[in-house]
Amino acid sequence: MIRILTTIALSLALAAPAWSEPRANELFGARAAASPHKPHAIGSYAKGCAAGLVQLPETGPTWQAMRLSRNRNWGHPEAIAFIERLSRYAASQPGWSGMYIGDISQPRGGPMISGHQSHQIGLDIDIWMRPATSLRLSRSQRESLSSIDVRSADQRSVNGNWTAQHAEIIKRAAQDPAVDRIFVTPPVKIAFCASASRRDRDWMQKIRPIYGHNYHFHVRLKCPASDRGCVTQTPTVAELSKGGNGCDDTLRWWVTDYLNPPKPAPGAKPDPAPPRRNARDFTMADLPQACQTVLSAP
Repeated sequence: MIRILTTIALSLALAAPAWSEPRANELFGARAAASPHKPHAIGSYAKGCAAGLVQLPETGPTWQAMRLSRNRNWGHPEAIAFIERLSRYAASQPGWSGMYIGDISQPRGGPMISGHQSHQIGLDIDIWMRPATSLRLSRSQRESLSSIDVRSADQRSVNGNWTAQHAEIIKRAAQDPAVDRIFVTPPVKIAFCASASRRDRDWMQKIRPIYGHNYHFHVRLKCPASDRGCVTQTPTVAELSKGGNGCDDTLRWWVTDYLNPPKPAPGAKPDPAPPRRNARDFTMADLPQACQTVLSAP
């Protein structure tokens, strides 16, 4: 049944009239399996696709893939190898048998029908904050079970769900040379900063605060050296100018002005936000040309 529905969805998307160009997310979302190419990340994390992705087994010795109905447990071989080694470390932590893995990418990467703007090239991995205490969850349990929230109700600090084991696992991930950055809820970054020293700078600067991410942390891997069409995210201006660990005023902004923006002065007109296209509006023309080959492959 899934294969029939996938074929119908892809046929409808490809048969759309010329004056109504199909969206890229409809096309990539209809593909149920990877392309028969050598693994290669193409484009950027939020505008690209991926050839020859590998499906993470639903259950491994130290992990389980969650929300299997989404069919987003496909990743670059580098991502699969990272999950294997980090989950082995997680399994060594008290109370953890491994990790629950959320979204990685679709079978051929590309923009998604729902959810993420990124996760398009097989190098982004969502890891649940919920300790994997059981690795025998059924498919139905993996659809209904939820992760845990590690952020306080006022969004300014971590709550009682945050443990030393969470910190050790994220630290281990940040120390991995394959990792480019890790997105966490701002209170988690604040918790790290409370105990950081200068010798921690190299891995601490990889941990980036961003809204959401209180139920999972998001690991972004560097482009593999062999994948010439892959575009690693450039450093931010703050990173280039300060070269620090991110424990500065920009971090406090997330738990102050971000939550309670200052009121503008009377009569002041706010600067207009620059226009930004949603990844779900992309057509194939917005993606690297090689993505057409990936999409059309049998």
